[in-house]
Amino acid sequence: MDSLVLGQRLVPELADKLRARYRVLQRIFLHQPIGRRSLAAVLGTTERILRADVELLKQQGLLDVAPLGMSLTEAGVAVISDLDSVIRYLDGRQELEFALSSILSIDRVLVVPGDSDDDQVVMRDIGYGTSRLLGDYIKSPCTIAVTGGSSMAMVAEMLPKSTKAQDIEVLPARGGLGEQVELLANTIASQIAFKLGGSYRMFHVPELLSRTTADSLSMEPTVQEIVMRIRDADIVLHGIGEALVMARRRRLDDYTVNLLEKQSAVAEAFGYFFDQDGQVVHVMNTLGLHIEDLPRIGTVIGVAGGHSKAGAIRATSMAYRIDALITDEGAARAIVNQEGMMST
Repeated sequence: MDSLVLGQRLVPELADKLRARYRVLQRIFLHQPIGRRSLAAVLGTTERILRADVELLKQQGLLDVAPLGMSLTEAGVAVISDLDSVIRYLDGRQELEFALSSILSIDRVLVVPGDSDDDQVVMRDIGYGTSRLLGDYIKSPCTIAVTGGSSMAMVAEMLPKSTKAQDIEVLPARGGLGEQVELLANTIASQIAFKLGGSYRMFHVPELLSRTTADSLSMEPTVQEIVMRIRDADIVLHGIGEALVMARRRRLDDYTVNLLEKQSAVAEAFGYFFDQDGQVVHVMNTLGLHIEDLPRIGTVIGVAGGHSKAGAIRATSMAYRIDALITDEGAARAIVNQEGMMST
């Protein structure tokens, strides 16, 4: 990295060109196959300006151009992987990751460029970043418990397909009947298992239950068996939500939503709602993983992006242990700036 800094001082435009071409490769990878016109729109540039970079990358054997659009070659994918730490350093994201790790007391933080509140394409980058980080923690045999939601759905979509079968079982962290099918933990668990070459189990119970129904179902042997498997998972992969957004998505009654507003709830995870200090202010009657189970889980991975999630991320980091966090610049800078204001 020192030689890179020296090179940057000698040729200032080097870093800008490197970042620009890396971004072209990255966006092609996230959208492949993609045509030149669509790529120009994604990058916010023109086809004319883009043409020279695309031609050079093709000549270098990093791109394949076909009738359906452009895709990265194996060499192109390798370049993205090899340059990741360099680009994070040049963008200042590496420094941001260190700051966030310190503020939130999370050992490993990955920050992807952009703000998913402003650009939904960033969620694809978060999904891909999560899939790469997840690979560092998987040691076959293992069990992975996953929650539902749009962030987890994107992780499943961006996971590369394993070329071999693996001794990995993927479980829904809790029930979730009643939501959009593509956002259900059951659906996402099956998709992740398929990508990893593993197996999965379904957990067909509603997410929102009365206390009486939850107690009754928890006595069923088949429910008890899968709940125990979920609670003994090696890895938990979960999304972090804004309290009121999640309350409405889960169709909580008006009384409960008003109660959450009065108690200044800012975050939701695993059916628990937290205030800004990480204190539990409401718990849904759900079956599956509870926050009391997390201390015995080997690795807890949180995923959330967008500046609007800053408060939720901070609150959950205070509520329970998170070993790794994948987020974006929008959320990361909002948290760091908030911390700066709080410390002055």
